[in-house]
Amino acid sequence: VMTLLTITLTATADKVVVRAADVGPKGRHGDASLKERQRQHMARGLPKQKAIAGVKQVIVVASGKGGVGKSTTAVNLALGLAANDSSKAVGLLDADVYGPSVPKLMNLTGNPELTEKNLMRPLVNFGIPCMSMGFLVEETAPIVWRGLMVMSAIEKLLRQVDWGSLDYLVIDMPPGTGDVQLSITQNIPIAGAVIVSTPQDIALLDARRGAEMFRKVNVPVLGLVQNMSVFCCPKCQTMTHIFGADGARELASTLGVKVLGDVPLHVNIREMCDRGRPVVVSSPESPEVGKPYKRGPLSLEQMFVVRRCLTASSVSR
Repeated sequence: VMTLLTITLTATADKVVVRAADVGPKGRHGDASLKERQRQHMARGLPKQKAIAGVKQVIVVASGKGGVGKSTTAVNLALGLAANDSSKAVGLLDADVYGPSVPKLMNLTGNPELTEKNLMRPLVNFGIPCMSMGFLVEETAPIVWRGLMVMSAIEKLLRQVDWGSLDYLVIDMPPGTGDVQLSITQNIPIAGAVIVSTPQDIALLDARRGAEMFRKVNVPVLGLVQNMSVFCCPKCQTMTHIFGADGARELASTLGVKVLGDVPLHVNIREMCDRGRPVVVSSPESPEVGKPYKRGPLSLEQMFVVRRCLTASSVSR
């Protein structure tokens, strides 16, 4: 037995040595072709991206952690884009199947009507067409679904909605980096992602995971929104950094992206959102609105122009 084992190991070692000797001299110029074959092999299992009918650009608003104001930011961002240029048509898709917030934030109720082609018509308020799972279930009904049902719902929200003609579709993503995020990023071309986070360290950890996920699937990260950045006491005007100071700015510097705006922790933002009148509509000239949502130093409009120039010669995904 020992003799047989020795011969087998020797023979195996000889084969390894021979193979290593055969491929060694070709290693350098063969690396590129090997990586290309690996890339092609990995791509075989991925769905082919297909644009949403009638939509020119898709912006996803995401966060690694829930409760950081992502949906509020997505709603006000969509309204801000429309307010910046009235010639631009902007839509809003709520992709958070388990916890849809857009119906409440946009003061919309009811079920979508169907077109002759059996497509759902978005509900509209403030000039923004909206679609959400919240329009398809009772307001207080829990959505207790497994992954396959959620993926089916996302597919319907992406493909079975009559958006008409949109310049921008803002998608409010669910928190995390799971199946829904991968399904959306792999099925439709996305112009860019906006990451929302508070300055708190625990939120920033997940925000970075979210940003890295988008980079892995080749979605440009347009920048970070630092939400709840500071609290101003309405009585004494003292500024207090409840969740820390400039954490998102430091993360943005690490990632090499811009900070699109600082949104304060302000009672007006909360009250207006709870009433279904987002602050961009209810208080368009207030200081908590201007910079982050409408008049940022580097607006999303400008960023898309720059992005198109930089990627004009690249191969589309």
